[in-house]
Amino acid sequence: MPLPRSLRALDSRNFRLYYSGQAVSMLGTWVQSIALMWLAYRLSGSTWFTGLIGFLQSAPHFFIGPFAGVLGDRVSRRKLLMTVLALLSLQSVALAVLSGLHLITAWQIAALALFSGLCNAFETPTRQSFFVQLLDRREDLPNAIALNSILMNGTRLLGPSIGGILIATTSETVCFAVNALSYVAVLAALYHVRVPQAQTPRTPTHPLADLAEGWRYVASFLPARRMLLTLSAVSVAISPYSTLMPAIAVKSFNQGADLVGLFVGSVGLGAVVSAVFLARRPSVVGLSKWIAIAPIVAGVGAVAFSVSRWIPLSVVCLMMSGFGMFMTGACCNTILQTVVDDEKRGRVMSYYTMAFIGTAPIGHLGGGWLAELIGAPLTVLVGGGIALIAGTAFLLQMREFRSHLRPVYVTRGIIPASHDTPRT
Repeated sequence: MPLPRSLRALDSRNFRLYYSGQAVSMLGTWVQSIALMWLAYRLSGSTWFTGLIGFLQSAPHFFIGPFAGVLGDRVSRRKLLMTVLALLSLQSVALAVLSGLHLITAWQIAALALFSGLCNAFETPTRQSFFVQLLDRREDLPNAIALNSILMNGTRLLGPSIGGILIATTSETVCFAVNALSYVAVLAALYHVRVPQAQTPRTPTHPLADLAEGWRYVASFLPARRMLLTLSAVSVAISPYSTLMPAIAVKSFNQGADLVGLFVGSVGLGAVVSAVFLARRPSVVGLSKWIAIAPIVAGVGAVAFSVSRWIPLSVVCLMMSGFGMFMTGACCNTILQTVVDDEKRGRVMSYYTMAFIGTAPIGHLGGGWLAELIGAPLTVLVGGGIALIAGTAFLLQMREFRSHLRPVYVTRGIIPASHDTPRT
């Protein structure tokens, strides 16, 4: 029985196998994420410290990500993924043991957060560039990216809610143990995946030369440059929601971890809506306008959330922020993967990861610091204003963006070479 067109990437056995394993693993990741932030806030009582944890988990993407992209273009991406996922499972075991024995300290949490950040700096760009090797039909790549976004954000919706319930009924230790076990599923899936090596034989070059080549491509191609700058601004502005949520739940709503799980899950629900929207699209054509619209939606949601004290309204506002932030990221991801050459894919996606995840530490650390001065709600308000400015700026430059992107679409056969070319 053929799958619906919105699920067409799952026709590929390798992608279907990997997707199922990754679903289990990502659910565990988000269960652990909410537990880690809650434990950090419980031990320290400080939004600055939860901001530091967010910084340590994301900062390596900025500094290590480009080098990870070079490595991903040189070695087996499958083996690289298996290695870093195994290391991440060990990090979860360490958290479970230390917290279960009541030996864990705030600075041990910080050290383990940094370790996971280093591992994820290699995992994320490698995973993004690995998709094309899992598909039987290259034209299914935009759908695979959209389905991956559904997976990432569907688990973002369920995981924090499950984590909040587990914390309230058991302890953070159970959350860490659940995540450690969840890695078995994705490692087993990758073990059984058999894909041809996508990278073609190439003349040996110095890794720094490879790094410079990827940077020159991103810096000289105006659409890539504009997308990554906009994405960076949105990430810095909106991403601190996760580190600020414990303080908001306690101080603004007088509630605990269960409300943190609900609020973080609401962001995930908005992100799922954006991913479903993208999965139903037949092609990449027309996505550029959403890179302008989505940050504006995220900004409006953040501004409204900062003044809301009614939980149902706050949930809707966070859904808007989740939709806008992840719609921006998914649109940039899809367009970049569509236009980039295979031999540069790992490096370009590492710069994408650096823009989306690697700049988030600035938001986490800055947001935690600012919240100590003006409070968490006003900090969210400031972030919403930044996102609104980023979306408006991209909208004002849309004509120039499309004029540079259109020739690439024509060259790749995505749109016809005519005077009445559809909008990009």
